Amino acid sequence: MVALMALVGLVCGDRIRALAASYDDAGRPSWPGLELVCAAVAGLAAWRAGLPYVCFAVIAVALAVIDWRTSTLPDAITLPAYPIMMVALLPTGELPRALAGGAALTAVYGLLWLLRPEALGFGDVKIAGLIGMAGAALSWDALVVAAFCGQLLGALYAAFLLATGRGTRHTHFPFGTFMLLGTLPALCLAS
Repeated sequence: MVALMALVGLVCGDRIRALAASYDDAGRPSWPGLELVCAAVAGLAAWRAGLPYVCFAVIAVALAVIDWRTSTLPDAITLPAYPIMMVALLPTGELPRALAGGAALTAVYGLLWLLRPEALGFGDVKIAGLIGMAGAALSWDALVVAAFCGQLLGALYAAFLLATGRGTRHTHFPFGTFMLLGTLPALCLAS
């Protein structure tokens, strides 16, 4: 089953490449191995967390790649991802907890956005709900791990930019990518 989900990831990786290119006006070359990354993440999600998380894994890879390339988290992907996640999580029996977790993480990021809108994009607030749903459906601990790891990865990247002189305290970067990457440890710890 994990191999089948990895195959799904390979197919989706090709579509993600095309989708990311459609949002990127700069015409930058796409990432080599994107299909393999998508396959690995989909296979990992299926293996560690279960089949309902494969759709989250594919959506997360797509949004992370698009955000990294364009600093945009398009509503055309983010908003339909909510009902897709709800349908995928329905068989787990954890949909009420997933919705509560999604609402809680959205509220936290919404407050951060209200306090400093120049430091956080509203797209980050929108994907916080998806991350909260995926994490809380596994467990409350997984939600905390996903939220913390996303913040930690973003902070490490910001420190890297400062240390190398590639950025200042006011440099903007695609934080949503790090939020989504932060869900990987939560999926890996699922059992």
